Amino acid sequence: MRERSQIIDRVLAERLDEVLPVAMREAGLDVWLIICQEDDLDPVYETMIPMDTWCPILQMLVFYDGGPELGVERINLSFTDTKDLYDQPWPGRRHHREQWMLLGGVVEERDPMRIGINVGSIQWAAGGLTHNLFEQLVEALPRRYVDRLVSAEACATRWLATLTDSEVGLYEHVVKVAHSLIAECYSGKAIVPGVTTIPDLVWYYWQRCADLGLSVAFNPFFTIVRGGAARELHGEGDDVIRPGDFVRCDVGIRYLGLITDHQEWAYILKPGETDAPDGARRLMAEGNRLQDCFMGEFRRGLTGNQMLGNILAEARALGLPNPRVYSHSLGRLLHEPGPLIGLPWEQEWNEGRGDVALEHNYAFTMELSVEGPLPEWGGEGFRCALEQDVVFTVDGCRLIDGRQTGFYLV
Repeated sequence: MRERSQIIDRVLAERLDEVLPVAMREAGLDVWLIICQEDDLDPVYETMIPMDTWCPILQMLVFYDGGPELGVERINLSFTDTKDLYDQPWPGRRHHREQWMLLGGVVEERDPMRIGINVGSIQWAAGGLTHNLFEQLVEALPRRYVDRLVSAEACATRWLATLTDSEVGLYEHVVKVAHSLIAECYSGKAIVPGVTTIPDLVWYYWQRCADLGLSVAFNPFFTIVRGGAARELHGEGDDVIRPGDFVRCDVGIRYLGLITDHQEWAYILKPGETDAPDGARRLMAEGNRLQDCFMGEFRRGLTGNQMLGNILAEARALGLPNPRVYSHSLGRLLHEPGPLIGLPWEQEWNEGRGDVALEHNYAFTMELSVEGPLPEWGGEGFRCALEQDVVFTVDGCRLIDGRQTGFYLV
C-alpha cells in the first residue's frame, strides 16, 4: 500500500501540472471551486487528493489560473493533509465559518471573471456540489462574484477523461492484472464442470480481488449461454456450469486509481472435444473484425455519435453480422466522462453524453457485439459480446493489453 500511495502521489502531481491547466483554459475558467463534505465527497475531489489522507468535515479546493507564465495556483482551505500538492493557508481545527470567510477573501483578491462550480447537467460526476453547500457559497461570496458562477462541467470532463502519458503506461499493468484474474476464473482452479455454479464463480472473482487488495469496479457478472436443447434438458433456472456451456463474464477492477471493464468467454469442453464449436469461433473472429473497425474510426474532435455512425457504417459495408456498439469512456470512472459511443438500446444518437468530443489520451472500453446462427445449435442465434480496454493517443486507438481471439477452454 505504501508503494501504491507513492505512485498515486506522483501521478497526481503530474496531472495537476499537465492536465489541470488545459482543462481550465479550454473551459474558460479563471477559478475552479471544488467544495464538499466528509462522507459525501465530490467525485472530482476524490481524484485530486493523495490516497493516504483523511478528509474531515468541510473540504475546499481553489484553483486560480494566473496564465501560462504563472500557471495554476492550487489552494487547499481545509485541514486535510494534501502534502506539498497544494498551498494550505488555513491553519485548521477552527470553526468552519473561518473557511467560508477565507474563501471569500481568496476569490476577491484574485477578482476572477468566470468561477467554475460543479453543477453539471450532463456528466454525473460534474454535479458534486450539493444544494446546501451552494447556498453557503452564495452567502460567503460578495454579490458580484455570485453573478460570475458558471458550470465547471467542461473542465471536470476534460480533467477526468484525460490520462497523462505515464498513466497510459501504468494502465497496461492494471489491465494485465485484470486479464490474469479472468484467466484464473476460466480455469480448473475456479470451475469444476457439473459442480461449480455461477454464484460460485462470482464470489471466486470477488474473493480473489479482495485477496490481492483490489476493489471490484462494479458487481462481478458471469452468465451461462446455452442452446435451446440444453436449456430444456437442465431447466431455465439451472446455474450449474456444465460441459457444452459457454460462460461470459462482465467484470472489472479498480487499482491505482484506474478502472478496467472486460467481457470475455469460456467454453466448457464436452468429453472428446478439444475446442469450442466452429460456429462460435467464427463469430468471435467476426467480433474481432468489428473491434478493428472500432479502433480504425477514432479521430480527434469527433463526437461519440459521429464515431458510432462511422463504425457501424464500416461494419455493415464489410458484411459483419448484426453489429452493435455500446462503448463508453474509462479511466478514473466507469461510464464517464468522455464520448459515449452508443448504448445497447440506442444505435443512432445519444443526446448529451454522445455529443462529447474525442481528445488524445482518452481511454475507453471497446464494448460491442455481433450475432449470427450457430449450426451446432440447429441455427439458433448466438450473440458474441466482447469488451476490451483501449486508449486513444496521438498514434491512434490501440488495445491496452491485447484482446481475446479464442475461447478459454475448461
